[in-house]
Amino acid sequence: MLNDQFKIKNLGNLSYFLGFEVARSKEGILLSQRKYALDLLTETGMLNAAPVSTPMNFSTKISSEGDPLEDPAAFRRLIGRLIYLTNTRPDITYVVHRLSQYVAAPTKIHHQAAFRIPRYIKQTPGQGILLTATNNLSLKAYSDSDWAGCSDSRKSTTGYIVYLGNSPISWKSKKQSTVSRSSSEAEYRALAQTVCELQWLTNLMKDLRLPLSQPATLYCDNMSAIKIATNQVFHERTKHIEIDCHLIRQKVQEGIVKLLPIHTTLQLADILTKPLPPSTFHNINSKLGTINIYAKLEGGCQSTINV
Repeated sequence: MLNDQFKIKNLGNLSYFLGFEVARSKEGILLSQRKYALDLLTETGMLNAAPVSTPMNFSTKISSEGDPLEDPAAFRRLIGRLIYLTNTRPDITYVVHRLSQYVAAPTKIHHQAAFRIPRYIKQTPGQGILLTATNNLSLKAYSDSDWAGCSDSRKSTTGYIVYLGNSPISWKSKKQSTVSRSSSEAEYRALAQTVCELQWLTNLMKDLRLPLSQPATLYCDNMSAIKIATNQVFHERTKHIEIDCHLIRQKVQEGIVKLLPIHTTLQLADILTKPLPPSTFHNINSKLGTINIYAKLEGGCQSTINV
């Protein structure tokens, strides 16, 4: 025990740490960054701005083209602060990831897109992750990708979200390192990254002496990618992704991962791979496992929300 080796002062249950707020109830533990979000709104001058319903306009095209910003310092600082906020906000992860790719040479379009995000955050600054008290020790993940979504490089974006029981514990939105020649290839590369994350979390659970009783469930909405994972024969079309093929098949055979299909409308990782229309965004966002215990206090800013 640490108290046998060091002098320790018990400060009670954790309530605030490095911008993270911890609230406990019978339902579980809520992790949020409400104060951090409100400070961000104040710093950017958005505290009295009209809120919007989505973090990114569905019609906005983000690329390297456009008029350069004369002074990009404010943009870079905002992106840095938003990256930290994604620790409890999977709903803004995609747009923050996309904009962070242009911090070296941002344009006016990037600036406008970045300063839309605080207007979205304003309506729910207390949104956070609920770690439910009734969680079962099982892992499930949703894996997805767009295909050639980056107009500058035509690289695809990987998106995944992992749950322990019903609580989201890990998510990522990241541009793939190579160009994919088909949507199936892009999906398969996303599956490989998700499998690596599931393997790491499985090992972590073992280290914590909380072994999983069943394989992690991995949902994918691309049947071609699923068939590649179960087909033992390599073809010319898949030879260049052979390493990913072997990785996923090995983990399936070892009982680490169970790969299952899911309908596109139920694919939660969509919110991490592409801009979505408001109705689709809100449908997925409501199923992510996030909650806002401050909703009644923040209700006043819901009155006039723009799209």
